[in-house]
Amino acid sequence: MKVEVRKVTCQQDRDDFVRLPRMMYHGVTQYVPDLERDIAGIICRKDNPGLEFSNVQFFVAYRDDVPVGRIAGIVNRKANEHWKQRVVRFGLIEFIDDLGVSRALLEAVGQWGRELGMNTLQGPMGITDFDKEGMLIEDFHLTGTMNTIWNPDYYPRHMEALGFQKAVDWVQIRIQIPQETPLRYSRTAQYVREQIGLRVVKLSSSDVDKGNYGQRVFQLLNQAYEPIFGFSSLTAQQIDYFLDKYLKLIDLKLIPVVLNEKDELVGVAITMGSMTKAMQKANGRLWPMGWYHLIKALKWKHADSAEMLLIGVRPDYQGMGVNALFFDDLIPIYNQYGFKWAETGPQLEDNVRELSQWKPLKPEYVKRRRCYKKLINEK
Repeated sequence: MKVEVRKVTCQQDRDDFVRLPRMMYHGVTQYVPDLERDIAGIICRKDNPGLEFSNVQFFVAYRDDVPVGRIAGIVNRKANEHWKQRVVRFGLIEFIDDLGVSRALLEAVGQWGRELGMNTLQGPMGITDFDKEGMLIEDFHLTGTMNTIWNPDYYPRHMEALGFQKAVDWVQIRIQIPQETPLRYSRTAQYVREQIGLRVVKLSSSDVDKGNYGQRVFQLLNQAYEPIFGFSSLTAQQIDYFLDKYLKLIDLKLIPVVLNEKDELVGVAITMGSMTKAMQKANGRLWPMGWYHLIKALKWKHADSAEMLLIGVRPDYQGMGVNALFFDDLIPIYNQYGFKWAETGPQLEDNVRELSQWKPLKPEYVKRRRCYKKLINEK
């Protein structure tokens, strides 16, 4: 049957876009659903400050009026200017195992991008580097996380069949939490404290709100991540959006920040207890009981694992042992919370400095994921 791809223009289209994963992944134990209200918020311009500098178009694929796939097209004008490129990104892609469906979705975004003067289709990516990115190409048997994409094994096969090539790969790192901080970290941390004058501080809610540390943390991340693939700096409005949506929910004991002798912020690690099981129980919806599962995981009953979402160090302090301060601080807290293991967010495979810091913890490299690219100059 013919595949029809429609732009999302009405409430029914919007509902189909948001709810499609719930139908596709029913009973799939590895899948961790997004909150449907968050996906709806991405579509709504007033709820998404990233749309101030991005063109975004959402599409749903239908077969006999039944939704069988979805995709978002994104032109981040700020990122394109920064990287001197003409890229249309695709994200939030889902499709059944039918090459006609995946082809139709990607061609729709490619055509839309060409109309805006773009010459390359690239993804999966979001508006910002803090959105989910990278299609899973290995370890499909492992359960996903709240902040990463999980997809079936046929997804990368479709991409290759449609002529897409590798742009970059990310890997995630899984570690068992040691009972004691490895000597390499503790000794380096002691040196950094005594010789460089750095110290770890835990923020309070007042620090985040009134002390402007929330803004300072994300401004630091802008500096630290500026050279990273596909990055575009967050605006003040985006920072406020992320602070309101996420940072106030996270246990601040799990977010060490590093200050120098001038009380300047030079490093931050954002970690949290795993929300995987809570998100699965919520099944994409806050009501009637989704909110309970999420609050329980955040406040009352920790999971047995932690998610190490990101680490950011000011460029002039990189390579000076700041990361050892984070490990020296977090490992005892992880043991106190009962975390048995931890998993990082995606890290670029060629970021040797970042990957090498994990060696004392005997890391396992898992969940390789890929950003694909394809020229779209010509139809």
